[in-house]
Amino acid sequence: MTLLSSAPGGASVARKTPSAPPRRKQGGVILAVPALVWYLVFMVGPLVAIFVIAALHWPGMLQPVSFAGLQNVRTVLDDPVFMDAVTNTAVQLVVALPLMIVGAYMLGYYVAQQPPGHRVLRYLLFIPGLISTPAKAMVFYAVLSPDGLFNGALDKLGMGSLTDAWLASPSTALACLIVLDVWSGIGFTAVLFAARLGSVPDEIGEAAQLDGAGHWRAMWRIHFPVIRDFVGVVTMLQFLWTLFGSAQNVLLLTQGGPGSSSTTLSFLVYQKAFIAADLGYSQTVGVFLFLVGLAGLLTIRRVFRQNY
Repeated sequence: MTLLSSAPGGASVARKTPSAPPRRKQGGVILAVPALVWYLVFMVGPLVAIFVIAALHWPGMLQPVSFAGLQNVRTVLDDPVFMDAVTNTAVQLVVALPLMIVGAYMLGYYVAQQPPGHRVLRYLLFIPGLISTPAKAMVFYAVLSPDGLFNGALDKLGMGSLTDAWLASPSTALACLIVLDVWSGIGFTAVLFAARLGSVPDEIGEAAQLDGAGHWRAMWRIHFPVIRDFVGVVTMLQFLWTLFGSAQNVLLLTQGGPGSSSTTLSFLVYQKAFIAADLGYSQTVGVFLFLVGLAGLLTIRRVFRQNY
């Protein structure tokens, strides 16, 4: 607000007075307080608790707790099961994530071209995302058990020598889990890509056709750079789901075996916390899992960031 005051000699001088802060900003801050409290209690709190418990010797929920310092870290690094879990998780991410993202992008591009029956195809691709995890595990168990559908099909085709206990073999148990991850995630991810590709202006595709670009070139050279940032977001989501969500499939199908051939880091956290009742070890692995997830997210964000 500006006020006029008289100065000696009869001249008027403009003088500014501080204005009161708008009430809208104050109201916005007040409305944000519940969300901030929720975030601190339920997001930051558990994260801090992971680091605290990782420094404790805690042999069970009702057992006495003592300070362990870095002893849990040394125990974890000296454990061969932990090293097997690191290897299995790395193999799972390196194999499942590229297959899922590349396959889903190609399926999504095909659906986005609106071929005949594309609406029905969208629903069919989305079906695995609607099935509960125990139901998916039951389907895969029925297919891959020693007397299941896959071995039965091999026998019918005269290839009975190739039959195996797929979920109970050290050489194939992890591969079966990777197949389940790809099957359950590729359709849902393809629908997301199709929705994003559908928002790309038609003029871009028409210009590519006029320049003589086929579908393969248009898919990777024209459309992919346009939705590059969205591909990064979807890759982050699938990376987190594969890294942290693999425990449920391992628990339902292989229990981490045979031996530790299908044990992943997320399943090791569950196994040590709820079966072995070693909470300090469990949360030490949880800290390592958190650091891997953070590094992976930063790497994916850097790889898929837009160049313009």
